[in-house]
Amino acid sequence: AFPEVSGSMQYADYYDEPETSGYDLPNFRMEGHLDLEGEPIDAEMDSFVVPDVVKTFFVGFATAVKEQNLQDIHFNYENNFNKLTERYYSKASWPPPEVVSPIVGDDKMFLLLYKELYYRHIYSKLQPTIDHRFESWENYCEVFNVFLDAPATGPLPLTLPNQWLWDMVDEFIYQFQSFCQFRAKIKARTEEEIRLLQEQDSFWNVYSVLNYLEALCKKANINTILDREKNGDIIAAKAEDGSFEFGSQPLFKMLGFFSLIGLLRMHCLLGDYYLALKAIEHVDLKNKSMFTCVTACYITTYYYLGFAYMMMRRYVDAIKVFSSVLLFIARTKQHHTRSYQFEQIIKKNDHMLTLLAACLSLCPYRIDEDVHSAIREKCSEKMTRMQNGDEVQFEEVFTHACPKFVVPVITAQEYQDGGIYGQEAYKLQLKSFMHEVRQQQLLPTIRSYLKLYTSIDIQKLATFLETDVPSLRNQLLCLKHKTLSLVWVDGPPLSGTLLPCSDIDFYLDKDMIHITDSKTERRFGEFFIRHISKFEEIISDVQRK
Repeated sequence: AFPEVSGSMQYADYYDEPETSGYDLPNFRMEGHLDLEGEPIDAEMDSFVVPDVVKTFFVGFATAVKEQNLQDIHFNYENNFNKLTERYYSKASWPPPEVVSPIVGDDKMFLLLYKELYYRHIYSKLQPTIDHRFESWENYCEVFNVFLDAPATGPLPLTLPNQWLWDMVDEFIYQFQSFCQFRAKIKARTEEEIRLLQEQDSFWNVYSVLNYLEALCKKANINTILDREKNGDIIAAKAEDGSFEFGSQPLFKMLGFFSLIGLLRMHCLLGDYYLALKAIEHVDLKNKSMFTCVTACYITTYYYLGFAYMMMRRYVDAIKVFSSVLLFIARTKQHHTRSYQFEQIIKKNDHMLTLLAACLSLCPYRIDEDVHSAIREKCSEKMTRMQNGDEVQFEEVFTHACPKFVVPVITAQEYQDGGIYGQEAYKLQLKSFMHEVRQQQLLPTIRSYLKLYTSIDIQKLATFLETDVPSLRNQLLCLKHKTLSLVWVDGPPLSGTLLPCSDIDFYLDKDMIHITDSKTERRFGEFFIRHISKFEEIISDVQRK
């Protein structure tokens, strides 16, 4: 049982009350302002002033958490917290947990969860100090330890909305990413900060972050749960040994699932794309119900999945993944315009559209007409340059749309040298990508010539390309190799069938190139169906008017 929470839940609208005077707004008084008695207000105490409406929010939120009232928790988390942030704390931190503790009757569980929101707000709206970074790490350790230390006698007496569970894992990885970037800029750090970073090297350690995500997956037994669900089995509350099956509790199941997606993201940030895809090998990519329960999870999963495929030269799979999620965003965008994550959704949409244009430049492939229209509208100029082999444009596209790679460890020598190492991981990934691009530099031109013929002498083609025959033979072998790729059909993301992925096929018979046009016919049905639907909508609108 949790400690008693003072006060009762108030269901009044917190935000329609009359405008308050300056005296109950936290952190907004000017220096030297006088209180009602004419005495100067103590600056330290002034920062701890909590308006009554915020106190009511804390009491109601804590009560909802204690009573496991999922609807009220979700409403306070999604609506009230964001509205109060806009009104009181858009340029200031929320009250410290020490100030909130007496308001909620020292409810330990609520205070742990509140601290997660408190530090997340600092990262979002303010500039976190090194102390904030360390304290936030300690709080995440405490929160995750509550889940990991839960006894196997029954369900943990706690329930949280899926959105909060996802945000918790997402923010955990973001803060690790932010800490790595902060630490890598040694030249910009003070002597005291460098000393603390060297002494406290266990904070935000890459192994610890990975271990926590792995432990949460193992606690929920999520891989086994996902395999059972694929087979249509019912998840029992008790395991074979009689202990509680944590994966049967929605809290652990979703936290374990989101941790799998977190591992996908972590390994991508570290540049290990094989392990990234291996992390989600038990996830059923065809069943999107668990992804779409939280839109940000779906978009994040497919962004990193598509990026991993792209870096592994599986362009067809990358194109399919990016096209699928871009179509989803286009069809549901109007439902997220009021979401606090709307800007992030649009930003990721822009990144994936750019990466899709790069993949199509390297591997032409037929995509949905709506997605193709979006590329023509936003990336047509970039795509034309990439198709012409413009290396600078490929670099710009990669720089704009790639994840923010991290340098997970700084050595003692690097601390002593005092440089800036934040770009090292990015430069390494860019070098790998551009190496692949340079290998394919002449392939679009060769492909365009081959489309014009059913057979052509290799010497004649070499003349057109202004190269010699041996070099052209190497380029033709390169084209054959690059257009043969693993394509995912079913099962784990790493699986696939080796298929030709070009719209042309050819073979070399001595000095003669024989070409087979394997281009699929355009399906006009989709075009007509889409326009029929649009006309029906227009007719319906006219009839209503």
